[in-house]
Amino acid sequence: MSKVSQLKRLGLFDSRVPRYTSYPPATQFTAGIDSHIVAPWLHSIPEGSAISLYVHVPFCRRLCWFCACRTQGTRTLDPVIAYVDTVLAELDLLRGHLPQGLRLSRLHWGGGTPSLLPPDQMRRLAEAIVSAIPMTDDAEFSVEIDPSEIDAPRMAALAVSGVNRASIGVQDFDPKIQDAIGRQQSFELTARAVDLIRSHGIASLNADILYGLPYQNSSRISETVQKLLALSPDRVALYGYAHVPWMSKRQVMIPEDALPGNEDRLSLFQTARDLFVADGYAEIGIDHFARPGDGLAAAQRSGRLRRNFQGYTEDRAQVLLGLGASSISRFPQGYAQNASATGAYTAAVRNGRLPHARGHAFTPEDRWRGRMIEQLMCDFSIDAEEMIRDHGLTPVRLQQIFDPVIARFGGMVEVGPWGLRIAPEGRPLTRMIANMLDAYQAAPASHSSAV
Repeated sequence: MSKVSQLKRLGLFDSRVPRYTSYPPATQFTAGIDSHIVAPWLHSIPEGSAISLYVHVPFCRRLCWFCACRTQGTRTLDPVIAYVDTVLAELDLLRGHLPQGLRLSRLHWGGGTPSLLPPDQMRRLAEAIVSAIPMTDDAEFSVEIDPSEIDAPRMAALAVSGVNRASIGVQDFDPKIQDAIGRQQSFELTARAVDLIRSHGIASLNADILYGLPYQNSSRISETVQKLLALSPDRVALYGYAHVPWMSKRQVMIPEDALPGNEDRLSLFQTARDLFVADGYAEIGIDHFARPGDGLAAAQRSGRLRRNFQGYTEDRAQVLLGLGASSISRFPQGYAQNASATGAYTAAVRNGRLPHARGHAFTPEDRWRGRMIEQLMCDFSIDAEEMIRDHGLTPVRLQQIFDPVIARFGGMVEVGPWGLRIAPEGRPLTRMIANMLDAYQAAPASHSSAV
């Protein structure tokens, strides 16, 4: 039986499962995780800790049809500047709850389009954050940059503010595909943006591309990857396009009859994957690639790879604070998400309240299930010794957990005293295998295709 036939028999092409950037997935968050719950979580952060911080900027000059992120269009910068005012007010509210001596090991601005901020607002936002929580000597400050929304003054403002990693969205360079997804961005425009980034001393570059887009085929994705390789990014995220028009209304603009089927999606992924590997990139988890000298590759080699809402990371901080509408904070006690609508978020902050509106408080079972799922997503294995040592599971209990996985996936997984391991040929099934460890089963329509 061919590999594709085996994967088909096991249900890969019919399944919709979470991406597992958190456990439980954000679809399981509920109301009630508000300021009364979160304030004690903030107070309990140990003094002197290194933490991470994410700022969500939900504004875009253009709304790309493929995108399912929480964003809103704007033709002027007035609402963007007003939004920065609100984010800084939220930061002041947080400062009243934070212990002394905290440092930032990671700072990330995402969106939306953070690079549309005017230079003075970029500097203002960065200075306020670093004044509230100084950065560690080896901190990483990354920003998502739209190549069509960056120029020399804004790039200079980012560099002066301490940005040392930039992330650009590519998706696909083919003009026909770009027209179909509502994102016109030529290779030449992207190359100019990369030159601008590097000329300002920002050496580390991330890039995102998508497979499963309308009209995409092997030759088109190969050409896109070859062009991207010419820009020599340090990291690449190769995400599967999630077509969920019932959740993201703008996706109704996408021609569904031009979307590749799930078996074709797997072929597209493997075509791109082979090109990255041939060019010397290390495979990171299920959908990332990194140059061998990049920190992500080093984290994988040393077993320090982790997974969060930005995907794969080497960040070891136990606390991630989210600023801005819809941002998610992670604490040892659980997740807390800010009000998603900009209006509700702004109203809460202006009324002097922390804007958390929903989330999830961890149970002991959440902790070990979440760690197992993270290990599968990062290392394709579950470490039995860690589960026994850190979570109090017994070998008998572990075997009870593993037995249904063995029964479902057979030779695609291996089990021994050391734990559970996904065989190389079974790695496309990783999210499905992780899903078998998930105690929260949402409707399949809530999630994206497993491939």
